[in-house]
Amino acid sequence: MSSVRTRRWQGDIIILVAAVSLIICAFNAPPSISALVSSSSSQPCRPLPSGFVHLRDVDASILQEMRYATYHNFVGRPITSYLNPECILTIEAAKSLTAVQQFLMSGAADPAGAGQRYSLKVYDCYRPTDAVADFVEWAKQVNDTKMKAEFYPTLDKSDLFADGYIAYKSGHSKGSTMDLTLVPLPAQPEPAYKPGEVLHSCMAPVGTRWPDNSLDMGTGFDCFSTMAWTNDSTVTKEQHDHRYLLLDAMSNKGRFINYEQEWWHYTLENEPYPDTYFNFPVC
Repeated sequence: MSSVRTRRWQGDIIILVAAVSLIICAFNAPPSISALVSSSSSQPCRPLPSGFVHLRDVDASILQEMRYATYHNFVGRPITSYLNPECILTIEAAKSLTAVQQFLMSGAADPAGAGQRYSLKVYDCYRPTDAVADFVEWAKQVNDTKMKAEFYPTLDKSDLFADGYIAYKSGHSKGSTMDLTLVPLPAQPEPAYKPGEVLHSCMAPVGTRWPDNSLDMGTGFDCFSTMAWTNDSTVTKEQHDHRYLLLDAMSNKGRFINYEQEWWHYTLENEPYPDTYFNFPVC
């Protein structure tokens, strides 16, 4: 009986040692991108780092449709670390955006001289690096194409990296880059996106593509196509004029620089953190 107890005790020790070894290995192993993506969504909300603000606290009149906190984006689900649909920016970027908004709302930007007022509407602002990693992980899953019909209807998903639509780093993570559009005032309501509904190409004409309440810019937001290039020659003159209305206001009134392959993408000139990629959650 004593020898049986001894063997059982020895067996328990072996199991305990093995369990401890596994725990130590788990702590020491380098995290993969997928591990970071799966764990980062549980990050708690905490005060913003010094130098950052919620755009609402600086200018509540700027409209917000933060797509990556919703199901209406090229992935088709809320993105990691977007815990709330809030625009966060550096203080400098937010103040410069306010200057643009004041100009647009004054009616002075109306090319017809009729005093038409406009509002900015942001789709994305600061983007955590965990969210960028989520995009990268999604792009590797070439069979996940549930949003292809709207956001990249003519593009093979396997080409997203090569064509520059998905990258391992994003200027959004520095806090002074935003994606945005122009909305004529008074702003018209738009329907809520319902996951699973029939999708229409982002390159389709207004009335066919997603009914965004913005000016017709020739494509929808996040359209993976050369049609979305700011100077694309295939869009109509009216659509081109709308893009340049946004470009003129952003560059002349706010010191923002446009990324030429996305009409919606702007970065503050002389951004305060040009070499820092932040990773706190959006909330």
